[in-house]
Amino acid sequence: MSFKNLMLRASYGMACLACLAGIFLFSSCGSESAPPSLDADSVELPVSADGQNQTERLPKMVFDKELHDFGTIKAGEKVSYSFRFVNKGGRDLIIQSASGSCGCTVPDFPKEPIPPGREGYIRVMFNSEGKSGMQEKQVTVLANTLPNTITVRVKAEIVQP
Repeated sequence: MSFKNLMLRASYGMACLACLAGIFLFSSCGSESAPPSLDADSVELPVSADGQNQTERLPKMVFDKELHDFGTIKAGEKVSYSFRFVNKGGRDLIIQSASGSCGCTVPDFPKEPIPPGREGYIRVMFNSEGKSGMQEKQVTVLANTLPNTITVRVKAEIVQP
């Protein structure tokens, strides 16, 4: 066997191993739980075929307030607040995700659809560990609304104990 044939076989073998490794890596990701997804019936375009605006039929997330002030807290203290909202739209409200602006701000949100006229809560937990002075953090909520993102905020003055 010539050196050229030997090198071709080796490179072919390496390519096969790389493909198998890629298949293994990408297929193993399927074992994790996937985030909730929107189905076609829960998504509605805000404009009809004739160009008429249809936003009144969309879900509408309306918060009692979008900023909560914890006031003065001690460094290292963990505090939380539940933002109340109502779906004032014409379809079920589905929250796809909620994410804090940093790791110290952790939201918890309803995973089930919120029917029109019903209320829900987004609980925001803030950990002041390693923080000082005035802090303001935000939580971005992604939902089947227009616009599709809504932001709520928490703030606190953090003092050393």
